[in-house]
Amino acid sequence: MSAAGSATRAPDSTRLLAALRLEPVEAQAYDEAWAAGTQWVPWPKAFGGDMVAQAAAAMMRSVGGDRVLHSMHSYFLRPVDIGATVRYEVERVRDGRGYSTRHVRAFQNGRAVYDATGSFHVPEDGPDDAPAMPQVPAPEDLPSSAEILAGVDGSAAGYWAHGRSFDMRHVDGPLYLDAAPGAEPRQAVWVKAFDRLPDDSDLHRAALAYVCDYTILEPLLRSQGQAWGDAGLRTASLDHSMWFHREGRADEWVLYVQEACSLQRHRGLARGQFFDRAGRLLATVAQEGMIRPGA
Repeated sequence: MSAAGSATRAPDSTRLLAALRLEPVEAQAYDEAWAAGTQWVPWPKAFGGDMVAQAAAAMMRSVGGDRVLHSMHSYFLRPVDIGATVRYEVERVRDGRGYSTRHVRAFQNGRAVYDATGSFHVPEDGPDDAPAMPQVPAPEDLPSSAEILAGVDGSAAGYWAHGRSFDMRHVDGPLYLDAAPGAEPRQAVWVKAFDRLPDDSDLHRAALAYVCDYTILEPLLRSQGQAWGDAGLRTASLDHSMWFHREGRADEWVLYVQEACSLQRHRGLARGQFFDRAGRLLATVAQEGMIRPGA
């Protein structure tokens, strides 16, 4: 699909589902391999969430149905081409009675571009405790990205408005074109897939892994009074960790609470938490990224 077509498409979740469509291929490095395609974005390189979600999906397909992904840790090694195939090689490192470990390395154009390790756990009963969800306005009371960007031309605005597979509503105001007043190093965003997704808990975990990369660096931008539309701004994901705590659905409203932890030497670390509308903590994210302001 062309950039123009992607910018004007009606809101749906086909881009997410296309990203999670893995095909088995012959393994060249490890025990099994899967191929997936990166999705169109109006930037020079592919979206990092493609790699995280696709690696998670590849790992999930290598374990038995008695265990679920509870954590993964990733490094983004090289920029990935848009609209090209990435091969995910899965190493079955260990299978124990209660836990399994998987290693994934992704290749494109003959070079390693991404590396991740994941751990799986056989669910068991035990204490259940977590922090409370912050009190924020309901998503129905907030404007959508499409409403905020109505009348704004350009492929980036079209992508932000309805091209990311998710309805995304900022509690504190978005950073698409202008910096938000106050420069608070934290924010909250309601997210929900545009379409109803299949009843597959692994797919919903992968969907949260996919969407988490869109806004995780924004608290760091807020702390510096920056916005995505600033001329010359350059960002890149460096590494990423995610812990999955409870079952949830990515096609129902989820509150993504984020905060900046540290910014130095053009590297920033941010942390995020996903809560469902009942206040249950679904997942925790930490990500470090490169942030270079324009000259």
